Amino acid sequence: MNTLILSQLDSPQGPLRLVIDAQGRVHALDFTEGLSPARRRMGFGAAQGGLRAGPAPASVSDALARYFDGDWAALDALPVRTQGDALQEQVWAALRRIPAGRTVSYGQLARSLGLQDPRAAIDVGAANAANPIALIIPCHRVVAATAACAATPGAWCANAGCWRTNTLWRRRR
Repeated sequence: MNTLILSQLDSPQGPLRLVIDAQGRVHALDFTEGLSPARRRMGFGAAQGGLRAGPAPASVSDALARYFDGDWAALDALPVRTQGDALQEQVWAALRRIPAGRTVSYGQLARSLGLQDPRAAIDVGAANAANPIALIIPCHRVVAATAACAATPGAWCANAGCWRTNTLWRRRR
């Protein structure tokens, strides 16, 4: 079994939890309050006996520091390891292609993935809410058609409050 390493990091937006593997791939990143997809993933690792406390690698902590200092591309090259279903993996990959400073609606994202049924935005929203790697997989760049924060129950911004998502948006303007 691949042992996962749990680290705690400080950020201007609040404390973060990070889970990485021995290869330095990020498995989970979230803010510490609330029940998030990342927190559920961390619980799975702990239940399997494969989660231990340890320091965050400098590459990740440095990238996060640069990101919060305004280098919006600082997280782009960080390797991730996700374990979702086919649609989740497709949505999460598409989220990483949304340029910093831009937002798209759930419907726009669904159409960009070739999903033409208007109801597909709901499925895209569910995949977005299941994102276990906040910030690096930038789920906060997807908004409702009205351009409002539409935090889906279970999403990190729903747990942490839309205030954090709104703060991230304002910092980029």
